Amino acid sequence: MTLSDLFGRLRKDKDGSDTEAIAADAPVCPSRVLSPFLAGLATKQRPVLLDLGPVVGSNVTFFGEEVGCKIFVEDLSADLDRHVREGKVQELPAFFERRFPQESETVDGILCWDIFDHMERSAAERLASQLTRLLRPDGLLLAFFGTADPRSLPRPTYTRHVVVDKSHLQYRPYQAARPKQKPSVNRDIQRLFEHLKITENVLLKTNLREVLFRKPALAATSSSAGTPVQP
Repeated sequence: MTLSDLFGRLRKDKDGSDTEAIAADAPVCPSRVLSPFLAGLATKQRPVLLDLGPVVGSNVTFFGEEVGCKIFVEDLSADLDRHVREGKVQELPAFFERRFPQESETVDGILCWDIFDHMERSAAERLASQLTRLLRPDGLLLAFFGTADPRSLPRPTYTRHVVVDKSHLQYRPYQAARPKQKPSVNRDIQRLFEHLKITENVLLKTNLREVLFRKPALAATSSSAGTPVQP
């Protein structure tokens, strides 16, 4: 089943009763950046992983077994939906500024999935800034960016990313109150995470761009070096 066929079936399912059954039939697609993301986490002792998607039990098991990490799940799609329902979308930038209570440089890896596709620029910039703050030096951040016109989609959906193995993901769409926004081009993506280094940037045949970022190790020392003491 192609992605377009899947979204077409979801459009027919207006009452949502068969959504889970349909989603379970979602296609399995290759990922070019998941494997290097895992390899990077595996080099760290007891890594801390932050997942910005909905809870997926099999993913928690997979990452726990593969890299022995501690996982925190912060479902930002639920935050987006709540702001849409309450008519407070314009407050998202300020919300993301205080969304994460964790101390700076305490996370080794972040799974953003495609959450940035559902945000306007101002909110995306605030979120990116906070995620950069959370990453430890040499930490990794994985993010997906759609390149297709979101107006071609039959209805707003988020994506539940289910890890099949180290190099394959299943994309399970589910209903969203917040549609995807204007696609981000390469230049916009680079500016969004201007303090991180892009180590992988792959455009898949599915019109999805997979990007892997790394926080430079020097970022920690450059910000805290201060003024040298005179002898």
